[in-house]
Amino acid sequence: MAENASGYADWIADFTTARERRAARGDPDWTRGARLPGALIRSIQRFQVGESGDGAQLKAKARRAGDPGYAEAVGLFVAEEQNHARMLALLLAAAGTGTITGHWSDAVFVRLRRFLGLRLELLVLMVAEVVALRYYRALRDGCGDTLASEVAGRILADEERHVPFHCRRLREGFAGLSPVARRAVTSGWRGLLAGAALVVAFDHGPALRALGVGRAAFVRDLLRLSAPLAREIGGFAPTVPGTA
Repeated sequence: MAENASGYADWIADFTTARERRAARGDPDWTRGARLPGALIRSIQRFQVGESGDGAQLKAKARRAGDPGYAEAVGLFVAEEQNHARMLALLLAAAGTGTITGHWSDAVFVRLRRFLGLRLELLVLMVAEVVALRYYRALRDGCGDTLASEVAGRILADEERHVPFHCRRLREGFAGLSPVARRAVTSGWRGLLAGAALVVAFDHGPALRALGVGRAAFVRDLLRLSAPLAREIGGFAPTVPGTA
């Protein structure tokens, strides 16, 4: 990643404003409880594990990149992810169950990212972020439970901000490559996302069915999302299209 002081004051302000808005709004009313089928509970437990990391590796790599503003923004991003884990844990408690200590899919992502540089770690992280866009939208719209829908909607709103944040950094990081090299990188990223989509569709198939989303539809939606994002990461498009 190029070491420059490109300036992330806009993103620091965005994350700070979102934090203040959350504080003013307060938590959902957990006392309402939640009624969720077993397949959906198991699915949420796996996503909760994925949101619960401390982000230490990513924050360290961001500091080494030489842009203090970006490093500060990454710290605020990690805090939002940790808040997602907290809310999912409280949602599970409201449904009468608890969290799990780990899942193989999260372990694979963590181990893969640990040995990568910042640019490649962000590419892997973007796979998880794009999967989250589709998953939390399905949970918000299809779970049939008021509390779970509210939690999913709050998380989805954050994820819709996270994707352009990472796209910006990746676009800057790959700007020095030739167009051919950038297309190769983004094609590889789309292939990685396609593989992850298939894994998630298989692993979370019963939950997706409960949400009214078939496995094939879930994969197709992620492939559709990946095309404009790949153009943005590669610097072939000026802005990230709407992802809601």
